[in-house]
Amino acid sequence: MEAPAAAQGPAEPSGPSSGPSSDAAAPGIAAPDVEITVTSPEQMRELGRRLAKLLRAGDLVMLSGELGAGKTTLTRGLGEGLGVRGAVTSPTFVIARVHPSLGDGPPLVHVDAYRLSGGLDEMEDLDLDVSLSDSVIVVEWGEGKVEELTEDRLRLRIDRAVGDTTDEVRHVTVTGLGERWAGADVSVLAG
Repeated sequence: MEAPAAAQGPAEPSGPSSGPSSDAAAPGIAAPDVEITVTSPEQMRELGRRLAKLLRAGDLVMLSGELGAGKTTLTRGLGEGLGVRGAVTSPTFVIARVHPSLGDGPPLVHVDAYRLSGGLDEMEDLDLDVSLSDSVIVVEWGEGKVEELTEDRLRLRIDRAVGDTTDEVRHVTVTGLGERWAGADVSVLAG
């Protein structure tokens, strides 16, 4: 991945794309992509806090990106924004963690699907102590694995420089899929 030509301010959008995003697994509606540049882990957490304001019970958020891209950091901010109990950490070894709400909001189900082959049956086999329709579900590494859970989902792709680098810049592409996200203004995530 090439480095950006010029550093942008914190969490500024690079601008929405001119057309809907394509997603072979979502035959329905896709909102225009929103591009956001994040320059620090704290900005990634803040993006998660802003994202929490858009989410409601039953929402599925799919996160993709290289190891170390910031998926768990974003989810940590999301948990803070939702006001859930417990430290949000990578669920790699337990596959899924449920974070109950400390208030009247939905619980957060944080899934690391890296080792899952995918599908609703496998999600149900995790024996989560919540109803997926009553929770906000965040799935890291979920692309190609959990799309059948719902046609309505928010996909965030986090790109970073790869290799031996200390570059903190991340490029986040947000794509809303399905009717739920067709009318939502995800550009507010750009701050």
